[in-house]
Amino acid sequence: MRRSKRVWAVASVHGEAERLKALHRKISGRLQPGDRLVYLGNFMGRGPRVRETIEELLAFRGRFLAGPRAFPDDIAHLRGGQEEMWQKLLQVQFASDPRGVLQWMLDQGLAATLESYGIQPRAGLSAAASGTVPLTRWTTQLARAFNAWPGHLDLTDSLRRAAYTDDGQLLFVNAGIDPQRPLETQRDTFWWGGSGFHGLEEPYGSYRRVVRGYAPEHPGIQESPYTATVDGGCGFGGALIAACFAIDGTLVDSVEA
Repeated sequence: MRRSKRVWAVASVHGEAERLKALHRKISGRLQPGDRLVYLGNFMGRGPRVRETIEELLAFRGRFLAGPRAFPDDIAHLRGGQEEMWQKLLQVQFASDPRGVLQWMLDQGLAATLESYGIQPRAGLSAAASGTVPLTRWTTQLARAFNAWPGHLDLTDSLRRAAYTDDGQLLFVNAGIDPQRPLETQRDTFWWGGSGFHGLEEPYGSYRRVVRGYAPEHPGIQESPYTATVDGGCGFGGALIAACFAIDGTLVDSVEA
């Protein structure tokens, strides 16, 4: 994110389309020149309106980039655990235990994503029990149902693993990082490595603050000297939160819906 003055970070949405629409209305009234916007992953899963959530993300991206002097890099959508499972789901027939893997992903919230696109999870479990060929047919059907919605594949194909300001001050991730590994080798630590995140005792590289959008305990906005968590429990009965950070990592504004 180049020439940032402030960055709005949106927590995990988890298919709560109405909360996302309400949050967008509130953010729209607070945007300032030089503001950037990053969605911290987990748009999919859990909530009842995943498809409508993707539609709202696309619509607001268009409105945001229609502003004066706006560029595509001014807005970023990160990959979260839900989006990673979605990608793995499309190739679940190659897993050593496809039915077990599929059941685990459904239990983690992916069932809501399937149902939002008109796919019954039970059909997938039945196909997995029947063998590789029926399961491949089912994943092909799933991909077609998803691709039938314009822009949805483009969005998921453009997801970033992390986002950062070009001055190296702020780093944004989905759920965590491994402080002992460089950014380029974090891989799935970004969405499965949240353990110990808030206890980071020194800066990670050159970054003054690392901001994440998902934590299992959903603490709201929680700050430490070098980290910030933004997760009000959206999709789990809680609020959807967006927090605005100045370039030095200071929390300067927040909204919730």
